Amino acid sequence: MSRHLEVREVLRRITASARRLLGAEYAALGVPDDHGGFAQFVVDGVTDEQWKAIGPLPRQHGVLAAMFHETGAVRLDDVRSAPAFGGWPDAHPELGAFLGMPILDPDHAEDEPGVLGVIYLANKQSGGGFTDHDEELLRILAAHAALALSNASLYERSRELTLAGERARIAHDLHDAVAQKLFSLRLTAKAAAKLVDRDPARAREELAEVARLAAEAADELRAVVVELRPAALEEDGLSATLASQVQVLDRAHAADIAFAADRVRALPQAQEGALLRVAQEALHNALRHSGARRVTVTLAGTPARGAVLRISDNGRGFDPDSVRRAGRHLGLASMRDRAAAVGGRLTLDSAPGKGTVVEMEVPGA
Repeated sequence: MSRHLEVREVLRRITASARRLLGAEYAALGVPDDHGGFAQFVVDGVTDEQWKAIGPLPRQHGVLAAMFHETGAVRLDDVRSAPAFGGWPDAHPELGAFLGMPILDPDHAEDEPGVLGVIYLANKQSGGGFTDHDEELLRILAAHAALALSNASLYERSRELTLAGERARIAHDLHDAVAQKLFSLRLTAKAAAKLVDRDPARAREELAEVARLAAEAADELRAVVVELRPAALEEDGLSATLASQVQVLDRAHAADIAFAADRVRALPQAQEGALLRVAQEALHNALRHSGARRVTVTLAGTPARGAVLRISDNGRGFDPDSVRRAGRHLGLASMRDRAAAVGGRLTLDSAPGKGTVVEMEVPGA
């Protein structure tokens, strides 16, 4: 459970683990919202066809609602005999023996219920009802689940802050690069218009400058679009996504940009996302600041089922210590943070006149 960073995937793992561990026919996990319903509701043991036939997500009523006000297990020989039982849709499977366990927030205040979610189990496959031993197993699982859910929630909040930072950076890039070029283009076009009659040769020079500025602005916009709309990692995978972005950048810039991949296995989504963003940041630096004529991106699998990303350029290079002292970070802190967040390591090798190499390695799942 703890290897996964997306809340939805953690919920699925908890639910499947609980059903398998206790030998239940059905399992579910509900996370409450603030409006009397469920923010998340995950089931295991029910087919997709059955789930569609059951209908909308349940509201917090009956036995489900009661569990959100409990701090301990609820065990019933037959859920239908419970006073709070309120029935179920026609397509819902018949449930008998029932065991519910709240997932308690380990950091909640004493005067708050602190229920992150509730695990529901029904129908012991071996027959009979759930036992004291089952209840103790589920209590241990719920304690681990609380930590995994808390970590996943923190990760997702961190990712939201990172995305907000990315939007701010892109807005800054648009203002600093594209907006300034468009302003210059406008002034140059006005100057050309005034010179057309009295100095045609000078007007042609100004119009050539207009064309150059327009081309640069178009390049900047293409680069921003690539960052705003990356190919879906879930659908295409990291190699295909990188190959596509490198192809677009190669068309948009004068530099020769190449990509190669070797024995790359699928990685967890968080790791692939971090590798993609680091590649984008390193490419941005190489194309914007280094004056490189060639940039090479490679992605290779490792024996430990991880991956190594390498972005190298033949640009002017720089002294990393001088850049750090001058307060110009070139996104290096962000790249290192991304690597560390997924258990990876980022190194940078650069010197004046020697180009730059950025390398990021992530472990296997």
